Amino acid sequence: MDTDTPLLQVSGLRVAFQGRRGQATVLNGVDFDLRAGETLCVVGESGCGKSMTALALLRLIPSPPGRITGGQVRFQGEDLVAAGEAHMRQVRGNRISMIFQEPMTSLNPVLTVGEQIAEPLRLHAGLDAAAARQRAVEMLRQVGIPAPERRVHEYPHQLSGGMRQRVMIAMALACRPDILIADEPTTALDVTVQAQIFDLLRELQRDKGTAIVLITHDMGAVAEMADRVMVMYAGRVIEQGRCEQVLSAPAHPYTRGLIACLPELGSSQSGGRTELPEIPGVVPSIWELGSGCAFRARCREAQPRCASEAPPLTALDDPSHGVACWLHAPASRIRAHTEALA
Repeated sequence: MDTDTPLLQVSGLRVAFQGRRGQATVLNGVDFDLRAGETLCVVGESGCGKSMTALALLRLIPSPPGRITGGQVRFQGEDLVAAGEAHMRQVRGNRISMIFQEPMTSLNPVLTVGEQIAEPLRLHAGLDAAAARQRAVEMLRQVGIPAPERRVHEYPHQLSGGMRQRVMIAMALACRPDILIADEPTTALDVTVQAQIFDLLRELQRDKGTAIVLITHDMGAVAEMADRVMVMYAGRVIEQGRCEQVLSAPAHPYTRGLIACLPELGSSQSGGRTELPEIPGVVPSIWELGSGCAFRARCREAQPRCASEAPPLTALDDPSHGVACWLHAPASRIRAHTEALA
């Protein structure tokens, strides 16, 4: 596949939820592309819309009360937002797979883990029961579960949290998908197993050109895995660029705050303690966003215009690096905005 042609194109994606107080927008115009063999890391605090974006890509938004209210998700040229449910069942777990964040609630408690790994293989790959079971054993071995021939017959409650997480990873990788969406895939794993899983993901990318959307809070994982980074805040993409651009020269105050919060080894002076920086405040409720930049109440560089209009994602000197912040808006746009307020 031509790596210059996006495998996935997301444009203007909007998701809303209906509540007692009315309708609230939880994703507001999300845009990004994903190419074959590429890893896009999505970062941001809890409640910023990362997992909701992942669910929207596969049309797994709980409905009601949620629904996709606008935008397109084009996979190999086909809009999944407009696709029928029968077609989506052929896409999910086959061409696009997802590692869910909470394995205990994502696994079926009344089926063995082997049956759950074998199910997509029988449905999508056409394997018979024996071949699918053998493939399930191989997948458990690949994700580092000891004695896979025995574990394949066990139920989720018989496994530790880390093992359940690895079962979820095995299920997602079983059909060798074109796109893997991984929502905090290594949270419950120790660092050695985490490294093993990342090696497995890279091997899948080399062999098949699988693209990965990695949702994580771990900036170490971002530095290790990401080709590009997308930073989200309050349902919007506020910065996007190549990994080295975003980590070494973050443009948005929120991105700079996230990176500044990382502890540094050897940063204390004379053996004393150093204060760990933090971003003041919390992510606003979806009912309290209003107009303007959603980060303005927590931003040390906020300006009056930040309260009246949300800044668009604007390319910096490098067109591949974009930021949604009035500090980086072209002078002509800032001048026009200021005159409009006068």
